[in-house]
Amino acid sequence: MKRLIRFLCALFVVFVAACGSPLYATDKPVLKWGGDTEGGVPYMFYDPFDMDRLIGYEVEIIDAIADYLGMETEFVQNGWDNLIPGLERHLYDVTLDGLEITPEHKEVVNFSIPYYATFLQIAVRKGTKDIETLEDCKGKVVGTLKQSYAYFTLVEAGIKDIRTYEDEINAFNDLENGRLDATLFDDPIGVYYAGFNPEIVFVGPPVGRMEYGIAVRKEDKQLLSDINEAIVYLRDSGKLREIYDRWNMWSPMMAEMFQDFSPSKIEASMFNHWAEHQKPDITLAKRLNRYASFLPILGKAAIVTMKVSIASMVLAIFLGLLLAMTKIFGPTLLSRLAIGYIEAIRGTPVLIQLFFIFYGLPNIGIKLSPFFAGILGLGLNYAAYEAENYRAGLLSVPRQQMEGALALGMTRWQALRHVVLPQALRVALPPVTNDFISLLKDSSLVSVITMVDLTKAYGQLATTYYDYFGTGIIVAIIYFLLGLPFVRLARWTEKKMAVAVKGGKRQKNSGSLVGKKPGSY
Repeated sequence: MKRLIRFLCALFVVFVAACGSPLYATDKPVLKWGGDTEGGVPYMFYDPFDMDRLIGYEVEIIDAIADYLGMETEFVQNGWDNLIPGLERHLYDVTLDGLEITPEHKEVVNFSIPYYATFLQIAVRKGTKDIETLEDCKGKVVGTLKQSYAYFTLVEAGIKDIRTYEDEINAFNDLENGRLDATLFDDPIGVYYAGFNPEIVFVGPPVGRMEYGIAVRKEDKQLLSDINEAIVYLRDSGKLREIYDRWNMWSPMMAEMFQDFSPSKIEASMFNHWAEHQKPDITLAKRLNRYASFLPILGKAAIVTMKVSIASMVLAIFLGLLLAMTKIFGPTLLSRLAIGYIEAIRGTPVLIQLFFIFYGLPNIGIKLSPFFAGILGLGLNYAAYEAENYRAGLLSVPRQQMEGALALGMTRWQALRHVVLPQALRVALPPVTNDFISLLKDSSLVSVITMVDLTKAYGQLATTYYDYFGTGIIVAIIYFLLGLPFVRLARWTEKKMAVAVKGGKRQKNSGSLVGKKPGSY
């Protein structure tokens, strides 16, 4: 028992200590910016030919702005629909990722002057004859990005059956497979995600108009002024036009916006770079080489997953044990408080709890790093379930054993420690092990608070390479290998404890009552 506790404590200390990372070190001031690389083509994504390199036309724009301001850039990963909450949370200084300048967004943050203008494009399966306009989409199943300008456009158009997605590629996959009748996305998304698919075609005229801007907190007025000055310089100097030409994103709408109707003078090199990636990869050797290149990325993400999972589980084990003992043996008031905590936690989703801890608590002055917020959220949640596991274990020990221990002169604490708990843990250990495996998988939820865990890395790779199958198998194997040692450890511990009880061994941990037949005292 003591060895197990020491082991858990050591794991907690090691992984918490390992969470620290050095601050961004540079002689120049740093401009931290937030974005989402999952489904981020052509805005921001990891180069398919070099997964250590972040590319995208908005990466080039923010780098150019920072260079004009004499600053270095630092990228912070966050989910697309959490970019503005993360900005309010001071996780970064600015955010951009195809963020539309809308009245709803402007109520919360300030936007720079627009740096790009585009429209929405309808896409359908090849051979579709009855969809040309938004009006034709009525009565059809239409997919789009959740909480986007396209979504609200569909709502205003009276489209009833709207399916929203977090990743664009999933929507186009569903369109190709017949699960959707049409999609509505920003034109750049359509060009890059569906433009290379022979089974998908674009139909109808452009829909609406939207402008992208860089979001800044309301109070950062000087930063906003500096960014606007940089955008004007990049626009007037032609540097923005060069970026758009490289990414094949110059359009008549942009020509009108910039009052630049001249033909392109440079090659669409980055678009061609992406097009090269779209060539069919038919050889097994190429596919295996690609999967091999994934391993360093998945390895880093797996370390994040293990850090969060182990530290959270250690917290859950100790807090759960405390809750269970308080519920059963504590005073009435404390027992009711423990019951209330357990029921409240089990009755609310862990995702809501994570959002509350990370984005809600700063409103009352409590700001936690993503790592500690993840540990706290998962640990507090699973503590409620561990408490019920321990309660079942404690109640499985005959009451006479506690009474006998007290009769032999033990204090209540000594009886719990030496007689009741060792036997209760034998009953509780299997479900606790199962809960750890569940927590290992639930740790994927920390991606909503800017952490890149194993599941998030899977999404980034799969959406970049359009490969959910092969990449998914690799990630599943990694999850299995991560959990296997702990399952083995739990089984070994369970066997050791069972042998100790049956043979009357380790009397010092179990007390003089252990090894006697039930009811013999």
